[in-house]
Amino acid sequence: MVRETMFDSVTLDQLRAFVAVVEEGSFSAAARKLRRVQSAISTSMANLEAQLGVPIWDRSTKVATLTDQGHAVLGATRRILAEVDGLTRLTSGMAMGLEAQVSLCVEAFFPLKALVELCAQFSKEFPAVDLRIDTQVMSAVSARVKSGAASLGVVSPAGLSADLERVALAPIRMIAVVSPKHPLAALNGRIPSEPLASAIQIVLSDRSADDDGVADQAVLSTRTWRVGDLHTKHEMLRAGLGWGNLPEHLVRGDLKSGALVEIRPAAWGADEHTLHLSAVYRKQTVVGPAHRWILGQLAVLCAREAGL
Repeated sequence: MVRETMFDSVTLDQLRAFVAVVEEGSFSAAARKLRRVQSAISTSMANLEAQLGVPIWDRSTKVATLTDQGHAVLGATRRILAEVDGLTRLTSGMAMGLEAQVSLCVEAFFPLKALVELCAQFSKEFPAVDLRIDTQVMSAVSARVKSGAASLGVVSPAGLSADLERVALAPIRMIAVVSPKHPLAALNGRIPSEPLASAIQIVLSDRSADDDGVADQAVLSTRTWRVGDLHTKHEMLRAGLGWGNLPEHLVRGDLKSGALVEIRPAAWGADEHTLHLSAVYRKQTVVGPAHRWILGQLAVLCAREAGL
């Protein structure tokens, strides 16, 4: 109990003075930086040693240096001060309406590159705000926003809910593709429905389709393989297991390298499968500075990746 009481008397002022002495190289230099007399710094360091109960300074030389224990204390001290500074930024931001956390649930069609850049920029703009990212398909995005599991969502038209506020983002063009070794790749021009209907179509399916989810989208084939995520669909198409739609931003590299080729179903118009993504949030959500920033950046980054 006595040991804990001694440690409890350690102040942030003492810890900041300790770091200043180390960084400036001497008690006198730290005193100048902190605009104090040297005797005040010396007394503060002596008290700190007594309160911690370990020798921090080796005073056998003209200029005091850190002991081994002092080096360990320095590392812990810097961590403490960093946490205190973070707490100060957090509470200062909260006082001005800054949120403590943003949780973002994005549709699988949203460009991953844009999402990563959004997160990188967010960490610089709002270092004290926690960010949670989740990826879902269609109606599952809106469901997470409505339940409060996510404060913001990015969803395709099929998954929109009338209960949510909506902000339009950029369109995502969907392209029908197959592997170059797939039989459909040998058909030129607009492909009639019959060969498409008899070939396996890989379909991205809403995970909640057994409940109130969205029905399978853009289906022309009588033979469908349903998958629950875009990455699996992409790899299955690259492997030649079927044909299907993928976002243009996802297949640009594949089309350029020849890993996938574009096909043109005659049943579809040129822009029929362009998805207009939207940001959604609950009507009662308090849209603070971090949420407003994300809403703005989502539109900018999504448009850039879509080539607009």
